[in-house]
Amino acid sequence: MLRLSLDALQILDAIDRRGSFAAAGKELHKVPSTISYTVAKLEEELGVQLFERAGPRADLTQAGSVLLKEGRHLLRAAQDLEARVRRVASGWETEFAIEIDSMFAPIALREDIEAFCAVADRTRLRVGQEALSGTWEALLERRADLLIGAAGEGPSGGGYVAEPMGSLPFVFAVAPEHPLAALDRPLGRLDLQQYRAIAVADSARKLVSRTVGLAFGQEAMTVPDIRSKLDFQRAGLGFGFLPEPYARPAIQAGELVVKQVEEPKPAETFYLAWRTGEEGAALRWWIERSRRPGTLERLLALSFCN
Repeated sequence: MLRLSLDALQILDAIDRRGSFAAAGKELHKVPSTISYTVAKLEEELGVQLFERAGPRADLTQAGSVLLKEGRHLLRAAQDLEARVRRVASGWETEFAIEIDSMFAPIALREDIEAFCAVADRTRLRVGQEALSGTWEALLERRADLLIGAAGEGPSGGGYVAEPMGSLPFVFAVAPEHPLAALDRPLGRLDLQQYRAIAVADSARKLVSRTVGLAFGQEAMTVPDIRSKLDFQRAGLGFGFLPEPYARPAIQAGELVVKQVEEPKPAETFYLAWRTGEEGAALRWWIERSRRPGTLERLLALSFCN
């Protein structure tokens, strides 16, 4: 008789999101042999193949997609039940997960974390990073309870509350030796298409990925975070928009040159967001803390100086 456990569903979910057995094991803190055995046992009992393996990569088969689609409903229901029971018992979540955009350094939350741990020492805190739409995906898939500094508006469909924390201006910058630096006029799309753009990779796996400041057919190199983007642009390997406060030291040092463009990037708004209907004490604490004036500016200052 098949016993489809929540643990097995969690493993399937992690493999699908992370793309490989090894990455799923790392996320779930399980050895690869446990991941492989669980999947093989489930495939044997169901009599179907759940994943197509191509080297280290694993992709769901049609049967696997159907199983996981329905299985995620069970996982969410189990998580909701567990959270409700624990909140009834103590008022504080047993675990609380925060996601911040890759633009910010996790250490920027140090003071907040210290203050939180002083009042909620029994709540396990988990801080993660995603880029662009990846933060919103983490919230909707219940991998995060709160987003701090999520970039841009969230996806349609609702299910969450979002409050703007503030906005950041962006500048178009290149290294002084880059060919675009020598052009004495606003740069148009045809000018930019001749050279490589540097872009931060969107970490979303299911939501539509965002591409910021790229023209159709533009040669681009993607990097994991804004710090890498700054480094590559400062090295003259490409161009792109950068947050003005973050680029300012390199501009003042002559390592980057600001250029006017015909299609400038508008200021980006960053959000504080959480799922609708959540009422745990940890969530309330973090929302109140993050609503304090100057929170976004403080995160920026502490992130860019590290």
